[in-house]
Amino acid sequence: MLIFFDTETTGVEAKDRICAVGIACETHLHEELIHPGKKMPPAASAVHQITSEMVAEAPEFSRSESCRILKAFNLPSNTLVSHNAPFDLSMLSKEGIEWQGDVIDTLKCAKALMDDLEGYSLQFLRYELRLYREEEAFFAAAGVSVAPHRPLSDALHVRMLYDYLLDLADHQKLVDISRSHILLSRLPFGKYAKKRIEEIALKDPGYLKWMLDSLHDMDEDLRYSIDYYLRND
Repeated sequence: MLIFFDTETTGVEAKDRICAVGIACETHLHEELIHPGKKMPPAASAVHQITSEMVAEAPEFSRSESCRILKAFNLPSNTLVSHNAPFDLSMLSKEGIEWQGDVIDTLKCAKALMDDLEGYSLQFLRYELRLYREEEAFFAAAGVSVAPHRPLSDALHVRMLYDYLLDLADHQKLVDISRSHILLSRLPFGKYAKKRIEEIALKDPGYLKWMLDSLHDMDEDLRYSIDYYLRND
């Protein structure tokens, strides 16, 4: 079974926790606020519009229906599908859930299969790939309102993106891409943003070496790609 999944969190640091969960699969459409055990930072609320007051009476993750559902679905035969899956999996790991089945990261798959786009966030892809043209009927059939950055809405957009990616690669290929490093062709930010990394490695390798040494939280696929082109220039 495919489990389309999204979390909203208090931030992206090691200290941060889940504050909402969305699950969409053939048997469940589930959304739940979660008490994160800490005050909601304004920067996080500005993204997902979830406040400390909204989660004040919500259950802790371990006592939540979301936890019960995910534990029941955590089987080798099930596949978790998420946009930026390593982040969502890291958040689940903090709550004691280590996913047992396959994982598809739609963010990584989109980067691997469409390497010439200007962005890869879920909402960017929603418009770039014109998923919005079908979303009204898709969401109406599910009985869910479109609400970007709310977890169930985002989980359903992940489902739409997964269906789009199936036109570019089959399910097993998406699993394989998600398991491995991908070789990115363009630098996503910095003074050479959108330029080919292979060309930068020839013209200004010092800049790429500086990135490797200085940006310790760099995306693992970007680090892999920079290192690859520096070694093969």
